[in-house]
Amino acid sequence: MIIEQSQHIIDEISKVFIGKDEIIKKLLMTIYAGGHILLNDTPGTGKTTLALAFSKALGLDYKRIQFTTDTLPSDIVGFTMLNNETQKFEFRPGAVFSNLLLADEINRTSPKTQAALLEAMEEHNVTVDLPHPFISIATQNPIGSAGTQPLPESQLDRFMVCLSIGYPDLDKQIEIIKSRRYDNPIDKIKVVASKENVIEVQNYLSSVRISDDKIYCLIM
Repeated sequence: MIIEQSQHIIDEISKVFIGKDEIIKKLLMTIYAGGHILLNDTPGTGKTTLALAFSKALGLDYKRIQFTTDTLPSDIVGFTMLNNETQKFEFRPGAVFSNLLLADEINRTSPKTQAALLEAMEEHNVTVDLPHPFISIATQNPIGSAGTQPLPESQLDRFMVCLSIGYPDLDKQIEIIKSRRYDNPIDKIKVVASKENVIEVQNYLSSVRISDDKIYCLIM
């Protein structure tokens, strides 16, 4: 069941993210494992497209933050403000309240704002619980480093994998151009799974146990 479902997801995302099936598989494995992803690559490699395609194929609530120097922690986690009608303070959820959060150009904001994601990525809550599943896909450009803030070790530790997509070869580039001749193929992606399916796979994988002998062999 898991293999068949995974193949449907891969096939659907491959319609828009062409020529990089290995990257798609690695992202899907990380999502199944309940981890977060850091995409470290140059502009134009399809990082944002990949994240959006996953959210559509998996039927996940998707939000995106474009990190800049003036992005505040409250933009991520939310804030409390006074409702003039009720004269009561109400909590307004930030972008982190989603199933899949794209943190675009995460190294272009201040360490204070970067740190706002620490608790959310590790504990899946920011004073109140986040939706489940919660997946963070962050991107950063390794070339234009002027005005950027490198992620601290504590932040990097929250990401399960760091991937580099790379540009497709010439044949695949031509195929990408042809696929966008009349419309955007991402609009045609079908929902082939749901967040309940993702949670089910995550729960199943977390129940898999390794014997003490195998753990000892892996350490040695």
